[in-house]
Amino acid sequence: MPLSEDASMPGYLDGQLLVAMPGMLDDRFERSVVYLCMHSSEGAMGIVINRPAGDLSLPELLVQLDVIGAEETIRLPEPVGGMPVLMGGPVETSRGFVLHSADFFLDQSTLPIADEICLTATVDILRAMARGRGPKRAIFALGYAGWGAGQLESEIQKNGWLSCPADPEIVFAPSPDIKYDRALRAMGIEPAMLSTVAGNA
Repeated sequence: MPLSEDASMPGYLDGQLLVAMPGMLDDRFERSVVYLCMHSSEGAMGIVINRPAGDLSLPELLVQLDVIGAEETIRLPEPVGGMPVLMGGPVETSRGFVLHSADFFLDQSTLPIADEICLTATVDILRAMARGRGPKRAIFALGYAGWGAGQLESEIQKNGWLSCPADPEIVFAPSPDIKYDRALRAMGIEPAMLSTVAGNA
């Protein structure tokens, strides 16, 4: 038996994008693009990067969290003032997560995932963003997607997901609506072709 179970496994998908296929059986992830933050033999965790959380805006949320006062919303830096709040997944939906560029780092709070992308889940990053001292590029999500041991691998084998390298241009694209098609095209798949084969058993 090998010394490390992980060493004998095919490569894990941390730092990659998961793109939901028409065969995805879970309606909560239909047409989802997930940035995979952690993946090991124990399970996986990721953030859905293309599903807006209704009409909730980041400035409103910053006021609710007492990061800023209501009168300060008009003075927020440009990217923060217009940033959508995303539904990052069905787990811990009251908790916020910021995926961001690697030019910002908080000791004991920021998790580097790939060369250009980090994850921070403390209110301190929101305070920094509100004052124009945050990362150059960021997206904010409530909740995350989680998988138990072997669960994600099983869903991939059942054609629920395709994976591809995570292009920061897709992850941080200002409009969530374009990310699904752009991720498919990055894999050489034309979205219109995919919809014509949907439903085949």
